[in-house]
Amino acid sequence: MPESLAPLDRLMATLTRRAAERPSGSYTTKLLDGGAAAIGAKIREEAEELIEAAAESGQDGRNHTVYEAGDLIYHTLVMLAWRGISLDEVAAELARREGTSGLAEKAARNSDQDQSRTQP
Repeated sequence: MPESLAPLDRLMATLTRRAAERPSGSYTTKLLDGGAAAIGAKIREEAEELIEAAAESGQDGRNHTVYEAGDLIYHTLVMLAWRGISLDEVAAELARREGTSGLAEKAARNSDQDQSRTQP
């Protein structure tokens, strides 16, 4: 694993432990206990904050964007831990898509959904 990704791996290990142990007084535990609705609300909030920060100019805007990206990634990892999904699974999904046009992948997904609606 690249050294730059080691903090994500350590964070995911911590979140996985918290999901299993649910220590009292932990912000992560509070989110996990709230389930998809609570975690999802934080992901939405952090995504909006990231978008707003990205629109800010200069180095301060760049620094704010990095900060908000960290918050969004943290909350996304909490959701993965809640669902029992590992970073390796997400990496495998990204690898599966590698080299595939995002537009082609979306068209295939939409075609699959259309077919499932018309089949009994």
